[in-house]
Amino acid sequence: MSAELAGESWGYTPINIQEFSYEWTISNFHFFLEQMQGKYISSPTFSSGSNDTHKWCLKVQPNGVDEESKDYLSVFLGLLGFPKNPIWAKFQFCIINANGEKSHVMKSPTYFRFLQNQYCGFKKFILQDILLIQEPWLLPDYKLTLLCKVNMVQGSFDISDQSTIPEIQVPRCTMADDLGDLWEKSFFTDCCLVVAGQEFRAHKVILAARSPVFRTLFQHDLKESRTNRIEIHDLEPQVFEAMMGFIYTGKAPDLHSMADAVLAAADKYSLERLKVMCESALSRDLCVENAADSLILADLHSAKQLKTQALHFITAHASEVSETSSWKTMVGSYPHLVAEAYSSLASAHCSSLEPPSKRLKKS
Repeated sequence: MSAELAGESWGYTPINIQEFSYEWTISNFHFFLEQMQGKYISSPTFSSGSNDTHKWCLKVQPNGVDEESKDYLSVFLGLLGFPKNPIWAKFQFCIINANGEKSHVMKSPTYFRFLQNQYCGFKKFILQDILLIQEPWLLPDYKLTLLCKVNMVQGSFDISDQSTIPEIQVPRCTMADDLGDLWEKSFFTDCCLVVAGQEFRAHKVILAARSPVFRTLFQHDLKESRTNRIEIHDLEPQVFEAMMGFIYTGKAPDLHSMADAVLAAADKYSLERLKVMCESALSRDLCVENAADSLILADLHSAKQLKTQALHFITAHASEVSETSSWKTMVGSYPHLVAEAYSSLASAHCSSLEPPSKRLKKS
């Protein structure tokens, strides 16, 4: 006689995923980058819908959260309030560009466990330099628009934590710092550069690797190659030091009021990234008094992005710029640029475009 079943049982655990998104626009983003050093800005709170009691917010830090991420924009998603149980969610961030398209999309690799006031995100979301270099595309009208999409697990259920063994932490790359020390402390140098009578010791292999111009000087049977000594007559020492700091570290130098001179040096030695960094700094500093000078500088050194920005500014403020001394100099010495400015003015759709903000004349 076969045994009868004593009983049957079964279980069912529903795991429902709710997807929602939040778009956040920050106006005058340059102010945030320049004035909020070491600080952050939070978005208004939002939720997945009218019946959801969980409140979320976004947080942006312009200079990262640590030494490793100091040159990056950091973005985070945070859960506010007092959830009864941990919330599991997966998320992605992206920038909405000038065409309304998604750019620089970053997705979380897995679902994260959110508790009260806990933030998760990307400390190295996008390099500040890339954001500024692609400003018209990523910061139209000086606005940054972030889109955050969230996949949230609905309902409560028990889930065991994964292994508590900590992840292996890979140290940050210190190559830029190490090479910077070689320059600052003149370790193991093998060539000399003379600028305005001052001697600077350097390394041929680094100069040749970073600049095609220096590579040519050392590669061929020239005086500089034979003597390991280069005379530089058209740069000021502080401009030269700014350029060399970039050559050794790849980091943006402290340009202050010499971005125009550093741009000329970068153009001479074919340092394209440094050149664009200078273009970005000069375009942020455009005003009525210097617009024509900036256009002349951009034309002389084939700085296309700066030239576009200067022409756009002159188009928006044509009557004021035409009264400046730099404009009158341009009329006398660079008539082809005057023609380009008038062509830009003629083709501008002034009725549909808001002109860039006019800055005060410099004293």
